[in-house]
Amino acid sequence: MESHKIKLRGRHGYESEDTLPVVSEEYENDQRRREAAAEGSGSYVMDLPATPGKSYGAYPVKKTWDGSGADSLTDFSAVNFESGLLLGLLRSRDMLITGVLTLASLITRLWLIGRRPNVTWDEAHFGKFGAYYINHTFYHDVHPPLAKMLVALAEVVAKHNGSFDFKSGKKFPDHVNYTLIRTQLALYGVALVPLAYLTCLQLRISRPMAVLAACFVLFDNALCVMSRFILLDEPLLFFTATTLWCAATFQSVNKHGTPFSPRWWTWLLLTGVSLGCVMSSKWVGFFCVLMVGIATIDDLFRKYCALMPWEDYANHWAARIVALIFVPLIVYTACFWVHFSLLYKTGTGDHKLSANFQAGLRGNMLNEQPYDITYGSFADIRAVYNGPGLLHSHVHTYPSGSKQQHVTCFPHRDTNNVWQIQKAHGVQANYTLDAIAFVSDQDVVQLVHNITGATIRASKDFMAPLTSSHLEVAAENITSSSEEGISNWRVEVVKQKHSGRKDKKVHAMTTVFRLRHVETGCLMRVGSRRLPSWGWGQAEVTCLPDPTKKKNIRSSDVLWYIERNVNERMEKSDLSKYVKSNFLVDMVQLNIEMAKTNNALWPDVNKYSALESKPWSWPFLVHPMRMVGWNDKTVKYYEIGNPLLWWASAIVCIAYPFRLLYLLGRMKRKCPLWQPKELLEFWDNSKFLWGGWALHYIPFFLMGRVTYIHHYLPALYFALMQLAFELDYFFKRWRRGRFLNTAAWCIGAVVCLVFLYFAPFTYGWNKSAKLLSGRKWLGSWNIYEDFYAV
Repeated sequence: MESHKIKLRGRHGYESEDTLPVVSEEYENDQRRREAAAEGSGSYVMDLPATPGKSYGAYPVKKTWDGSGADSLTDFSAVNFESGLLLGLLRSRDMLITGVLTLASLITRLWLIGRRPNVTWDEAHFGKFGAYYINHTFYHDVHPPLAKMLVALAEVVAKHNGSFDFKSGKKFPDHVNYTLIRTQLALYGVALVPLAYLTCLQLRISRPMAVLAACFVLFDNALCVMSRFILLDEPLLFFTATTLWCAATFQSVNKHGTPFSPRWWTWLLLTGVSLGCVMSSKWVGFFCVLMVGIATIDDLFRKYCALMPWEDYANHWAARIVALIFVPLIVYTACFWVHFSLLYKTGTGDHKLSANFQAGLRGNMLNEQPYDITYGSFADIRAVYNGPGLLHSHVHTYPSGSKQQHVTCFPHRDTNNVWQIQKAHGVQANYTLDAIAFVSDQDVVQLVHNITGATIRASKDFMAPLTSSHLEVAAENITSSSEEGISNWRVEVVKQKHSGRKDKKVHAMTTVFRLRHVETGCLMRVGSRRLPSWGWGQAEVTCLPDPTKKKNIRSSDVLWYIERNVNERMEKSDLSKYVKSNFLVDMVQLNIEMAKTNNALWPDVNKYSALESKPWSWPFLVHPMRMVGWNDKTVKYYEIGNPLLWWASAIVCIAYPFRLLYLLGRMKRKCPLWQPKELLEFWDNSKFLWGGWALHYIPFFLMGRVTYIHHYLPALYFALMQLAFELDYFFKRWRRGRFLNTAAWCIGAVVCLVFLYFAPFTYGWNKSAKLLSGRKWLGSWNIYEDFYAV
């Protein structure tokens, strides 16, 4: 391929030479759309020797780039350079800056990281969760597992054996290298600084202002202090940052590169992987999914309006669906698969999942029990119908009807759920001395309550309290009743699941059966109706009439199975050999339970909490948070951000939509401040930043759960770069960018000084907080006094 030498000269005197291939006029015509996107008043000039009938890439002999600023790497992203020399030179400068920023980030994040030797704030939760993975103990939490598994990885690297319980305020024992654990998690916070710089380059922010954006992240006290403990926030912020970086890079490649090229696919797939990781760390990561989704719809809509050929357009849709939907879902699913694989022992969170899942956990009471059900066994009988739970009774009686003991379904494990399976009324048996007899299909049994000794019965004389067309099911002392046989129930096996052998015996967990009342022929049933306050809101159990006694009803509301049984005369079996749970069903059920737990985290309106704060107060730093106890001898940490950064970023983020509307209005009135392509470039490079801030902040106003100031940190990351973006646009146009470098240096110096001013609360203060009273810039800051202390 024919080529020519080119010279690129930057605003600040940076020059380099490289070769650029000569391409045909057909190629030039094919690239005109990309050329139009790169045209404008620029900072760089490409000087090429004139060659008749030839052009270089998609660009003519004398070409300027758009006004994105001082010689940054992205200034050249519109050119498809074949040679690696030029990009190598550019990247060497960016690599040097990235290295310096990373070193500075390491210093700020790791200095005195082990100063407090006690379990601090939420380390009590997340450090303990990491220990659960080491011990392989199943637990339940409101967050997806990825970030917690990274905590566990840090503990494994630090050689923690999982024995420490991470009780709040407790001093770490000698065998727990808490400094190393904290250091590993702090590295995710360290990476935020260079990622901010690289992201800003991809958003065509000038190099000085990209460095300033990284310094904003570097010198924010809140981001710094949150990276110094065993928490989930830094992995979450790290994956948020990688998602933004990958999405911004893909946007640049998509606009100026070749569609479906290896580089194009790489950044698209990396965006999908990052999305999967961020939403697998905390559900707030789904706001990143929404951010990328909106940007993707914007991009595809423009391609549609540009009359792209249908085949190409369909391929773009297919690529986005695969990379931005299926890939994140695969990553999310894989995290739960690893989660379930690691936690194979019984633990505190077992009860949140199905009985089949629990039966597969080592040490769980459902895992170790007799498989064959015998007479005299004490059993928990669960309804197949989802929700009501286990067959239950207690001493409380119906206010009308038979006025005997309630028989209900109760969703939680309780001693009142236990029933002894006995032979039919009138049959004498000694269940400790007689030969062992197995319960089988068509056997007639009685169910005797283990606590009260009452026996379940049904009678045609009394109707159910709520479902009046059904018979009442109650429990009473049959020995004092003049009626005989009203407590007899026939076991009708409906299904044998995974029994491994064909027989008529009733087995734990795997045999589904009906209970038909012998005298009336009705079927014991549970539905969705709940008893009123006299029935404690428990599910009503009734007897569904079947006069012919021949109905083969398979509806789940009349089906039951024995979840657990105890018989000291029987050998226990490992039920994992017979019972298998479905991974996808377990994952969906766990996510539902996570949502229920999260929604239950309501603030107590009648109780003041110094830790909680309202979303409206976050951007303006109205209520910083004490992370530990506040006595004079303790090492104190205060979650307070850099006030200048928080206030300035809040102002620009709030003003942004009004500014955008103003610019659109000017354009509509035919008196625009910018050309349409400049406004489009402004939108493309800011939509991720402002959109990320809005999507990570505004939804908290709609949430009813308890909120804390650290919930604002993902939104803050976007807001800080939005601030740098706005400063970049202003100083580029003010005096033609003459003071851009000076402004970046001055603003960075002021931000650094404010960071150092509040550093005592970032790195730990072990003296009286009153000594720092001068740092109380707002009256609402509880630096040295608690306004609500009693």
